[in-house]
Amino acid sequence: MKTLSALVTGLNRILFVIAAAIIFAVVPMLLYEVVARYVFDAPTVWAMEASTLVFGPHFMLAGPYLLHLRGHVSVDILSDRVSGVPRRMLEIFTFSVIAIFAAVFAKVSWPLAMNAYMLGETSFSAWNPPIWWVKFIVPFAFAMLFAQALVELFAAPSRASNEEARP
Repeated sequence: MKTLSALVTGLNRILFVIAAAIIFAVVPMLLYEVVARYVFDAPTVWAMEASTLVFGPHFMLAGPYLLHLRGHVSVDILSDRVSGVPRRMLEIFTFSVIAIFAAVFAKVSWPLAMNAYMLGETSFSAWNPPIWWVKFIVPFAFAMLFAQALVELFAAPSRASNEEARP
């Protein structure tokens, strides 16, 4: 089980690093657009749309590893005030809800991605790039979030026990 957990977390860490690197593609695109528009009075038809197509995967691919890092916004009014078994139960409940949510979204988004691929879906803009490939990132990212939530769910009891043992 530890090997599978390490594999899932490791893969999500790689995706996180890729997502972090993706942001470096957005900045030059938008800089080029600003210079082209305001310096040369020649706006592009692609820069804003391309940055949006890159920005979506940036957020989706970072999510699963952020769950491992506890980097998502959370309301910890209750969880910070409890310890021991109640805290363990709260973590188990939380990761169960996240896993169910992610599984449902992965299942629902897969047929939409397949349909976009079958139709060769494009953005229908002036630039009109293919966007079907972006739609596959949604079920993939939610499947990885589901896997990471399961890893965290199974690690929650031992993590809580280790925290209780520390002075």
